[in-house]
Amino acid sequence: MERETRRIVILNVWAWLALVSLFTIHTNSALENNNPGFISIDCGSEAAYSHTETGIWFETDNDYVGTGSNHMVSSNVNLNYRDYGRQLNTLRCFPKGERNCYTLKPQHGKNNSSKYLIRAFFSYGNYDGKNEAPSFDMYIGVNLVDKVNLTDYADTYWFTEIIQTVSSESIDVCLVKSGPTIPCIASLELRPLNTSIYHTPTAAPQPLLYLQLRIDVGSSALPPPYGDYYFRYKDDVYDRIWRCDLDDTNGWYPLVMESLNLDSGRRSSDIYKLPSQVLRTAVQSPNVSHPLQFDYDNLYAPLDKPYEYYVYFHFLEIQQLPIGKKRIINITLNYQTILTQPLVLEYLKPVTIAPQKTSSGSVLFNVSATSESDAPPILNAFEVYKLITQLDLPTQARDVGAIVDIKSAYQISRLNWQGDPCVPKQYAWDGLICSSYNTVPRITSLNLSSSNLKGQINMSFSYLTELEILDLSQNELEGSLPEFLAQLPKLKILNVTGNKLSGPIPKALKEKADLQLSVEGNPYLCTSSTCRKRKKVVIPLVVTFVGAFIILSIVSLSFLRRRRLQGVMGTKKLSCFNKIEYVNSNKQEFTYAEVLSITNNFEKVVGKGAYGTVYYGFKGETQVAVKILSPSTQGFQQFQTEAKILTRVHHTCLTPLIGYCNEATALIYKYMAYGDLANHLSDKNQILLSWKQRLQIALDSATGLEYLHKYCKPPIVHRDVKTSNILLDEDFHAKVSDFGLSKIFSNECDTHVLTKIAGTPGYMDPEYQITNKLTEKSDVYSFGIVLLEIITGHPAILKTHENTHIVQWVNSMLADEGEIDSIMDPRLQGIYDSETASQVVHVAMACLAPSSIKRPTMDQVVKELKQCFPMENIDDSICIFTEFSVASISGESSLAR
Repeated sequence: MERETRRIVILNVWAWLALVSLFTIHTNSALENNNPGFISIDCGSEAAYSHTETGIWFETDNDYVGTGSNHMVSSNVNLNYRDYGRQLNTLRCFPKGERNCYTLKPQHGKNNSSKYLIRAFFSYGNYDGKNEAPSFDMYIGVNLVDKVNLTDYADTYWFTEIIQTVSSESIDVCLVKSGPTIPCIASLELRPLNTSIYHTPTAAPQPLLYLQLRIDVGSSALPPPYGDYYFRYKDDVYDRIWRCDLDDTNGWYPLVMESLNLDSGRRSSDIYKLPSQVLRTAVQSPNVSHPLQFDYDNLYAPLDKPYEYYVYFHFLEIQQLPIGKKRIINITLNYQTILTQPLVLEYLKPVTIAPQKTSSGSVLFNVSATSESDAPPILNAFEVYKLITQLDLPTQARDVGAIVDIKSAYQISRLNWQGDPCVPKQYAWDGLICSSYNTVPRITSLNLSSSNLKGQINMSFSYLTELEILDLSQNELEGSLPEFLAQLPKLKILNVTGNKLSGPIPKALKEKADLQLSVEGNPYLCTSSTCRKRKKVVIPLVVTFVGAFIILSIVSLSFLRRRRLQGVMGTKKLSCFNKIEYVNSNKQEFTYAEVLSITNNFEKVVGKGAYGTVYYGFKGETQVAVKILSPSTQGFQQFQTEAKILTRVHHTCLTPLIGYCNEATALIYKYMAYGDLANHLSDKNQILLSWKQRLQIALDSATGLEYLHKYCKPPIVHRDVKTSNILLDEDFHAKVSDFGLSKIFSNECDTHVLTKIAGTPGYMDPEYQITNKLTEKSDVYSFGIVLLEIITGHPAILKTHENTHIVQWVNSMLADEGEIDSIMDPRLQGIYDSETASQVVHVAMACLAPSSIKRPTMDQVVKELKQCFPMENIDDSICIFTEFSVASISGESSLAR
């Protein structure tokens, strides 16, 4: 049944994908089909461009590295090679720091065990006029993969190519100083590969294949441009670089097929997707008794002896032999037969013999014809790789995610905070101490003293579960001292002296065994002695005013009762916007002077939007966010709209409004401690939301929208539902926010409103964009996108040069893999229920139906989400409102089809 549900989900996606794609933003759309999943970086380039010869889109490296400087090679050096000359003429060099890293985040990098080709080009070109060609080390992750030495390549180039299976969502490529010269890089490229190819039968974790040689042995006999020394994409869909070479010293003779047309069945059997140029050219020996021989050491530099090497042989029979005749071959590698039985080549059927291992530090092979063969041996191409095993284990993934998020949250700019935090040990990040390197390294000590940290203490610290020492002293940290620090099981020393923390010290921290807690120098932090002093001041004030309060309460009771009735009548009139010019409600109205006091003269900006700026402040002891609208007609109208809506909406799954200020066009909300959902799901801020938290957030936000649609009279359409408009409080419960684009139906008979198109790209209902008709189902569509973001961790528009829509990505992954696990956020580390996740995807896809009448209503979505999660113990009592109880909704309902 579950498999059938998944199949239906995939079919539904295909049915409406064409409609959605019409409204997805595509930058450089002409390149989208040509370079799927490619990352191509011209290091040091000032602008992105499409390469003339290959059609590959090259980006600048600004988004991939934060250090180094750009340079051009000397005009006296000619590096104008056909397929990669432009990249070789610009460089990024790293005069500062021992280790400088590029961070690559592949489009499909969140899938377990993805395989990639990673290639770096290096050149020198006397860019600095010193004639000092550099030498340095290249690392991928924690692995040393190459010792780059450009001494003999000062006027030419060097490239390093690696094939690696990766289980993490990002890949660090690092240049490390190994001497006095300055490391430089010209280009960096990543290409996704089929996970079934270039297999390495080794028990080593995440092995790497280092390219030694890749030769198309027959292509040099072709006329230009096919007979050029190298060729690559577009001839090769994986963008492997093939060397054209012909060893005629031992009697290798070329075979060329003028045109090659493989039928779809034969082509599909070639999982290596060899280029036509490789397949239609080959070499053969003079006769059946003469083998094709190759000795790497004799033709090239000797191989490194301690390593294992893998050889991949590629064949295609391009001669149509007479009926009954066969070409039968055998292969020996270092004098050992590698085939269990001879290989019989069939006409136009590609065959790859792989992988064949040699551990003797040499590669010497013979391709010979057997005694039963009617034709000499042939060979189309071969590849030789060195096996690099992982000597060091990388830092535990959860620790890496936490420390990277801390770096991002506080904008820490320490030079060596690049690459793996703990490994290699000599390049560990400043301020970190890690556990034993014999096992998976863990962060045990973190010293961020005097690091100019501002804001609250980030929850990501709680994910460093092996932490024993945490020093946050002498910074500008604000807010409360969080209780989650007490949950760190091994924490022995916590130093927060010299900050601006406020409020009480959590009881759990005070009582934590063996914890040395230092809190001095926080004038607003409530220790036991300061709390008692404040109480002594407060008690006389209370006694003084209590009598006056009682008298005033009695006098004003009847007046307040009359005002309350007037307020109710005023609320009923809010069904039409144009009837009210100023907000009339029982919410508190503030003066401009009070707003200045609350925000401390607008001291701290916590956000900026299209209509204004949000400031942090305090109303008494309550943290608030003050939204000041910009002085424009549109902005003021938004203020009126949002104020009117919020003053009549009372629901704990919607952003609570504390008050407003007409003269400052300010709305004052309760401050949401953990910001918006988009920030928590983003790659830049890798704050880990557990599966249970994500389900609760989905249910909370769905319930908030249900209230707007069903229980507000008349109904309210939000019109800009997205993850950045879902805020999280201190308990990670969701609040739907930002009603500036909302529309209220003028009467209960209306089913839609004609309105100017508004919303956020990636979330907008395609039917709404066509018809310009706004309904509650437009919010349902947007919520479907939100659900996919919660499940996958991807944004609505994936940040690649193709700008792929999340629905297209989900469709692609389900079509290729067929399993729900292929789209799940890997940061969850498999801690989720696959059946529950499949049901959530089913709900999301129902919300995303192309036709609005086939989408469910939000109350149906809420019911279905509750039915999805009985085993997850989701708290459905969190979101309540004044008139109705969500828990009172009963009965079965199915999603609209």
